[in-house]
Amino acid sequence: MTEVNPKASPEESPNERPSKISKTLKEEGDSSEEEEEKEAVDKSMKPGLQRYLVAVEYIGTRFCGSQQQLNHRTVVGVLQEAFHKFIGQPVTICLSSRTDAGVHALSNVCHVDVERISKRKPGEVLPPHEPAVVRKAVNHFLQKEGDIMVTDVQSVPAHFHARFKAQERTYFYRLLIGPELLSTFEKDRAWHVSEELDLVSMQEACKVLVGHHDFSSFRASGCQVAPYLLDALLLAALSIFADFFQAKSPFRTLEELSVLEVVSTPYFPSITEREQNSSNGEGPHSFHNKCKTGLPTGSISNGIMAGGSNSGTDLGFGIRRRHRCYVITARSRSFLYHQVRLLVGVLKSVGTGDLTVSDVERILNARSITAASPMAPACGLYLGHVKYELL
Repeated sequence: MTEVNPKASPEESPNERPSKISKTLKEEGDSSEEEEEKEAVDKSMKPGLQRYLVAVEYIGTRFCGSQQQLNHRTVVGVLQEAFHKFIGQPVTICLSSRTDAGVHALSNVCHVDVERISKRKPGEVLPPHEPAVVRKAVNHFLQKEGDIMVTDVQSVPAHFHARFKAQERTYFYRLLIGPELLSTFEKDRAWHVSEELDLVSMQEACKVLVGHHDFSSFRASGCQVAPYLLDALLLAALSIFADFFQAKSPFRTLEELSVLEVVSTPYFPSITEREQNSSNGEGPHSFHNKCKTGLPTGSISNGIMAGGSNSGTDLGFGIRRRHRCYVITARSRSFLYHQVRLLVGVLKSVGTGDLTVSDVERILNARSITAASPMAPACGLYLGHVKYELL
């Protein structure tokens, strides 16, 4: 599968070859498209091929997006190379969700068809590998990459499609708030916002956006192909199909949009917290239990949060203040191109006071991308989970 957009959107940017445009532009979950795919697989699937559903996590910083590109490092490219080394023949990886350059994945999912050929007797087809064997072997060839690994593998029927069978996708977006410089450990892992954000106002704005709406104001236009990666001839060809690179319908059902404050990571307890834990006679699992239910006691009020009311407190030489961490969660069956990052941009503007909750309603009703706030950067976005109905 050829990729034409070096920064493919995590929110369903269509970017297949022109010959497949009519197929890739239908809204995910379209039953007719799913039937076409199943019929095509039934006709072309070779005996002996096993289809695997593969979950993968990666840090998106050094990837030029997820879809394969010539002379550029991508998620699909790295995975296909690892599978090739494992089974000794090329494979095609099909992702459930495309991600942009710089976007991370806690769990993206793909499917791949593998034929196990005997190395001692070339041409002899052997029984398929167990999923655990596939996971271990592919991770062996991925270990030198340092930013991607397979987390789960399952055998699925030949017609099971990672993209079309997905019932729901969940994205997370991390914002680190406070005037302090961002920690080296957080570089390219979150959006650093130096101003204080009004969490309550952001949560109220979420209520306006949840549900079934025309999200035209939260859909980036065009496929945004980087000219420096394509020759003039290819760009000219793409311009002919420009209209096709838009999702047919701007309507989406946003099942969840929420903002929560969580413990910033990596988290290490302060000396105050350690002393409190000892003086209270709490057991070794007490801090873990507090984290399961929310922020631990004193994590904000103890003066180590950047921008907090005790920001002038002397923490001791070499001890830096932690930023407040807000996580925005967006959950839906499918998303428009750059929809999540545009939603985050508006919510951030509400948090800073540049927009009101009424403004958010106005932007939604405007049905125009020009009404929205600037898009949030890719570095804070994580594809968190892709849901399937599996046996």
